Order: sequence, then structure tokens, then C-alpha cells
Amino acid sequence: MRHLIPTLLIAAAMAVVPATASAREKMVPEDQLAKLLDGRVAGEPQSCITLSSVNSSQIIDQTAIVYRVGSTMWVNRPKGGAGSLDDDDILVTRLTGNRLCSIDTVELRDRTSHMYGGFVSLGEFVPYRRVKAR
Repeated sequence: MRHLIPTLLIAAAMAVVPATASAREKMVPEDQLAKLLDGRVAGEPQSCITLSSVNSSQIIDQTAIVYRVGSTMWVNRPKGGAGSLDDDDILVTRLTGNRLCSIDTVELRDRTSHMYGGFVSLGEFVPYRRVKAR
């Protein structure tokens, strides 16, 4: 019986942890994107970006893919399949050259199982740059 009580206490504590984590509300995707772009101004949309200059990419659930090139964030709101975007997916990009363009598609793979999760048809790339202080 002595060993049963600590085991029950540990099990009860572990049951509370997932409830606490899920109780925290996740930000709405548009708000998450707005927070990421805070202090930046949109530039002229471009059809392509050079993929070799991309430092990182980030998926905003069901909304957009943000590519970072230096201090510029290039936001791509897919023309098709945006509903498949999940921030826990891996982007699989197959190119014939070194540019990623609005006519390209990007495959989505689950980060854990590597199972196919769909694809998106890219839209134009909108650059967001920091506003220079005067």
C-alpha cells in the first residue's frame, strides 16, 4: 500500500500536465502572422525568391509560409491548399533551378511520421521589411 500512494500521486500529477498545456489558447493564425510581422511594412509582391538565400521558413497554420532572407520576411499565402498548412509539418520543395516561384508546389510531410500531408500551390511572395527609424 505504501508504494501505491506515491504511484497514484505521480499519475495524478501527470494527468494534470496535459490539461494545463491544452488550457493555454493557441493564437489565431492571422494574429500569429501579425505578431511575427509587427514593425514591418509590406513591399511589392514578387513572383519568385532565390531559395539558396533563405535562412529559414515557418508555417502559419492554414494561412501562410514565411521565408526569412536576411532581415526580410517573405510571406507566401498559397493560392491552393492553404487549409493543409500545419506548423508541425515539414516543407518538401523540389526545384528545377535555384528559385522558388508562384507556379511551384510544396509538399507537406508530418514531422513525426513523415506521412504525406498534402501540398500547397504557392502564391506571390510579399516582402516585409523593418521600418527605418528617422
